[in-house]
Amino acid sequence: MNDASRVAYLPSGLPIPVPEPDGLSAPYWAGLQQNRLLVQRCAQCGSWQFGPEWLCHGCHSFEVQWTAVEPRGRIFSWERVWSPSHKALRDHGPYLAVLVELPDAGNVRMVGNLLGDPLQAVTIGAFVEGEFEHHPESRPPYSLLHWRPTAA
Repeated sequence: MNDASRVAYLPSGLPIPVPEPDGLSAPYWAGLQQNRLLVQRCAQCGSWQFGPEWLCHGCHSFEVQWTAVEPRGRIFSWERVWSPSHKALRDHGPYLAVLVELPDAGNVRMVGNLLGDPLQAVTIGAFVEGEFEHHPESRPPYSLLHWRPTAA
């Protein structure tokens, strides 16, 4: 979400997403704050991977690098969530969780929220593009990546 006047998709009261204490996911979260989607890619074998790991899933090299990719993909799977997973979501349902396949990142998949009507029809294979939601007022500040249906 680039317009500060928009309302946040998720309600307040949820835990703030922060990198792990070892810093492994810090580049991912920093990228979101800059409107960039970063995914790991191995410098040795070229394999893509997400979530973050210290070594390559393909060749076990420690030379994994964070690479910017277009925040667009296709819905691989989805779920309409009716039961809240956190007390802050008690009055915020249903909502749509999608597993998005990223063609610009070797078809790795990542989970996110699907924006729009929570009762909308969802189609496997439908195109989506990322939408960044920023929370500069939070301590610490953070950003999220949601997904919005789009034309091919």
